[in-house]
Amino acid sequence: MTTSPPPSPYDGSQPGGDPSPGALVWAAGLLGSGTGSAVRAIRPLSGGSHASTHLLQAADPEQQAVLRRFPRGDDSAAREEKVLTALDGMGGFAPRLLGVDPHGEHCGLPAVLITRLPGRADITPADPDAAAAELGRALARLHAVPTTRLTEFRDGVTAIRSSSGPAAEVLDGHADRLAAQPRVLTHFDYWSGNVLWKGGELTGVIDWDGAGLAPRGFDVGWCRLDLALLYGPDTTTADTFSAAYREASGTPLLDPALWDLHTLARSHRTVETWVPNYAGLGRADLTARELRRRHTGWTARCLGAVDVEASDHRGSRRS
Repeated sequence: MTTSPPPSPYDGSQPGGDPSPGALVWAAGLLGSGTGSAVRAIRPLSGGSHASTHLLQAADPEQQAVLRRFPRGDDSAAREEKVLTALDGMGGFAPRLLGVDPHGEHCGLPAVLITRLPGRADITPADPDAAAAELGRALARLHAVPTTRLTEFRDGVTAIRSSSGPAAEVLDGHADRLAAQPRVLTHFDYWSGNVLWKGGELTGVIDWDGAGLAPRGFDVGWCRLDLALLYGPDTTTADTFSAAYREASGTPLLDPALWDLHTLARSHRTVETWVPNYAGLGRADLTARELRRRHTGWTARCLGAVDVEASDHRGSRRS
């Protein structure tokens, strides 16, 4: 799920179709499998619209890897290389980098080859609240990564160039307050489709090309919006996620209501473009119209929460 429209139909500059023979030869060399004939693409992996992602199988030695190809001229491969190198697998919670083709010299398009994490994406859990709690605990784990080795990561707050909608109007004037909060490792696109599950356990986080440094509320607000879109704006699932995050992190979340508005302002113009991301993972009911309806409902709820906070604050100052 990204804040950009999905790629246009394949024209040679956008990811599309199976990996080329050249890409398989490149992957084979990285996997120690000799020629490209020893590596084959098993299947495309669903859930994203920015990159074309395929599961590869190497015969000798027998192993699997994931190939991600990006649009021509896109710098995501180089950014993901930097992020995954710094994370170094996060104890098995993030993929390891096997190789990068930043300009598409081998693959025809910018690409990365990464290890395959166990599990699969699942945005239709039997118990949404249990899944939300797992999401909260996993995010706390990400945010606990020491930032001393992430000094070259981009600033995730200044990377946002535009915002719009009713939330942006209320948020105006608070940007400096949010930007002044301490930075942590920030995934930048932390939603239910970018985590993997196996046997009811959250096994890892994928799609790291957008990662940077930002306050905790950046990822928290983004995931809360996703849960509101998945389960409806009146759901308690987003609050279950937040509670699990607070307990696991042991750190108070500053200005949570404002971070919800920040997320809504970022996504106001683009939420309809996320249809392919949800449909590819089994939620074809989340049409453009339905996503907009739920986004509008969540906006109303979050604006109401800000009004309540402001009223409580005024009351405490008078008492």
